Amino acid sequence: MRTLGVDLAAATRKTAAAVLEWTEGGARLVHLSLDVTDEEIVELFGSSDLTGVDCPLGWPDALLPFLAGHLEFDPHPVLDHDGIAGRRLLAYRDTDRFVTGATGLIPLSVSADRLAHPAMRCAVIQAKIAQDYGPQARDGSGRLAEVYPAASLKLWGIRARGYKGRGTAEAERLGVILGSLTAVAPWLDLAGYRDALEASDDMFDAVIASLTARAVSLRQTLMPPDDHAAAALSEGWIHVPSGPLAGLTGTG
Repeated sequence: MRTLGVDLAAATRKTAAAVLEWTEGGARLVHLSLDVTDEEIVELFGSSDLTGVDCPLGWPDALLPFLAGHLEFDPHPVLDHDGIAGRRLLAYRDTDRFVTGATGLIPLSVSADRLAHPAMRCAVIQAKIAQDYGPQARDGSGRLAEVYPAASLKLWGIRARGYKGRGTAEAERLGVILGSLTAVAPWLDLAGYRDALEASDDMFDAVIASLTARAVSLRQTLMPPDDHAAAALSEGWIHVPSGPLAGLTGTG
């Protein structure tokens, strides 16, 4: 099987894609690119069995009635979110709160942070995928899943902090983290891309997204419990690993 990982930015620049080809016992990095367009993402999606995208697939369910109430001068849905607790329901999705409880990490808000810009692009890409391949469920039950590389690395036991950026210290840290990944996963063949990965945190995150997509395909991620299932379908669901990296090398 083939898994695609996408580290999605608001624009083509700094958007990265990585494709892993899986055979029994291992995986090989067969495609790695930076500054990836919408059209390239859709094309790679079409040739992959499962895609993991590091970007929210939806917005909080509470946000639309709040905005509609404000637009229509209807105070009731707006006043439902009076106070900090109410505004948190507008800022964070059900899956965001679940992931925080499971990992201790706090995902960025899709509606109250700069993450909103990539999410808008992601919505357009989802529509383009739907045109060519049909709509994809936002809970990850189709061929598209939302992933969170920082959470994946943490749950796989890889210390990964301080590697975001273009400075010398960040590059050195990224090299150490990549070394930790290959030590834990000696079955992962980077196929000559190691130098490129050490030079780009975006491409590195795309590889982690592709690894997590494999975990989704094997049902080795935390799935939405029954009381989260409805929200996952509309808001999206962040898939984080429920097993070790070595578990990804099963029959594919």
